[in-house]
Amino acid sequence: MKKNKKSILICAFLAAAIIAVYWPVYKFDFVKYDDDVYVTDNKNVQNGFDFKNIKWAFTSGYASNWHPLTWLSHTLDYQLFKDCAGGHHIINILFHIANSLLLFYLFKKMTSSLWPRVFIAAAFALHPLHVESAAWIAERKDVLSTLFWILTMIAYVNYVKDQKVKWYLSALLFFILGLMSKPMLVTIPFVLLLLDYWPLERKFSKSLLIEKIPFFICSAALSVITYLVQHSSGAITNIEFYGLKLRIGNIIVSYADYILKMIWPMNLACLYPFPAGGIPAAKVIISGIVLLLISIISIRLARKHKFFLFGWLWYLGTLFPVIGLVQVGAHAIADRYTYMPLTGLFVIIAFAAKEFISRKRYNLIAVPAAAVLIFWSVISFQQVKYWKDSLTLFAHTLNITKTNFIINANYAACLNDAGRYDEAIEESKKLIAMKPQSPEVLNDFGCGLMNAGRILEAVEQFRLALKYKPQFPQAYYNLGNALKKINNYEQAAWCYQQAIKFKPDYADAYVNLALTFNEQQKFQESLEICDKVLEFEPQNVFAHGYRGMALASLGKTAEAINEIRFVLKSRPSDIEMYRNLGILLQRNGQTAEAVKAYNDALRIDPNDKNTKLLLEAVLKK
Repeated sequence: MKKNKKSILICAFLAAAIIAVYWPVYKFDFVKYDDDVYVTDNKNVQNGFDFKNIKWAFTSGYASNWHPLTWLSHTLDYQLFKDCAGGHHIINILFHIANSLLLFYLFKKMTSSLWPRVFIAAAFALHPLHVESAAWIAERKDVLSTLFWILTMIAYVNYVKDQKVKWYLSALLFFILGLMSKPMLVTIPFVLLLLDYWPLERKFSKSLLIEKIPFFICSAALSVITYLVQHSSGAITNIEFYGLKLRIGNIIVSYADYILKMIWPMNLACLYPFPAGGIPAAKVIISGIVLLLISIISIRLARKHKFFLFGWLWYLGTLFPVIGLVQVGAHAIADRYTYMPLTGLFVIIAFAAKEFISRKRYNLIAVPAAAVLIFWSVISFQQVKYWKDSLTLFAHTLNITKTNFIINANYAACLNDAGRYDEAIEESKKLIAMKPQSPEVLNDFGCGLMNAGRILEAVEQFRLALKYKPQFPQAYYNLGNALKKINNYEQAAWCYQQAIKFKPDYADAYVNLALTFNEQQKFQESLEICDKVLEFEPQNVFAHGYRGMALASLGKTAEAINEIRFVLKSRPSDIEMYRNLGILLQRNGQTAEAVKAYNDALRIDPNDKNTKLLLEAVLKK
């Protein structure tokens, strides 16, 4: 009973410590670094749990991964919280709390030593390298898959202890669910063999390998699926791009860098660019020597202390799928990749302290252990703040990494969105200096110029972007917007049509084309375009609004009124729409309702002169 009470108090402490570090996230925003891909711009996630979207989750290779449970998790979050990012963040933190407590419970089932497992769970809960996984909404796949990872091991430990089939099947089920959350779990069969070695200390036999066969089959199948999905999406970088020699050097350095960052977790960033310029040979050699020495020491000490080899192989093995042999993306390393692999190093630290100071009093290590955890917590608390919003995250990353093309581009786009156009233009100039023929950079530069009112310069940049990338729907769309601003409606309409040609579901291009047709008095064409949008986005407010304008111009007043009313349900503070509604109602002979519509507009802005004039005119009649 006392042990249970102590465990409950420890779990409460772990949960409270995590909340103390991560509490600010409830007011954080989405970041324009995969959060848009996973949530804010993902119509499948936003459309809810219908058959079509569930099928998409299980059959799509969207975002260069097959992880249906992750998509369903985001879908559920969106149904609960919509665009309130704080809710999505809180769910991530709840998963992180659950993972920390389950890790403590796992080592409680496997070992009799209390304080080592407390340190392991606390280090997992509070380490700064884990902030990225917990505080980044797009990394739901990390915290969700880890939940199933730990549940797999707990079920496996139960199976080893009582040999009941239900626990074996539970372990296999949790493993499959984990693979459906993130492919990094393919190493779990090897982790289970490590558990057999220590701390379960099962005698090696063929049966140990045979019982892992279903796990290996699942891992192999998921590995093939993941490779095909990532290869087809272009996420896998060709071996020639960086070169095998550079990749191997980066693998050696990365294994060593993660250890260094575990010990001294400073200058953390959301993206560490791959060192395309090369890695100093001395750094590769020193890193290789360090790894070799640790390996030799672990093997030598394993004769009496198996946890050394267990922890070291856990670290090396669980990192292997993401260490860069198959290069995905432009990053050299990533904090999120350490979410479970660091557990192996925490095991070595915790049990080494216990073994080598076991004859002395625990208070000799309690103070330094607590100091280390407090140090990591303070750094984590600061690191969490950088995930507040896109501009804060990108500015911090650029301060750490200096030259970082991808983050520079994201930063410029966010400055544009924030209305800081001059700063966005300066950032775009830096990017053009790095990649003068990048269509994406030229497009973003054009957006900054257009937002700053430099329309003709923007048109030039959009055309240049299309020169380097002729099938670039966003550049066509932006060029159309720029041409519309200088009243070149004919060319603007053509640009929107090109954008739609290369991206058939480009809703923004459709609605701007509809508006352009209205400006050209091509009302029937506008109506047809709006109908096309509403086929795949029935709730698109702009399509309903422009459809109402077209219907009104075609003399279909009653239908136009219905469209304007639909818009006002979503935009109840839109003065112009109330004014348009009043005009249409007046035209339809519904004078009393027209007066009400004008009064509704004036309740929003009592000083709106146009609405006052319309109201006075109708009252005089």
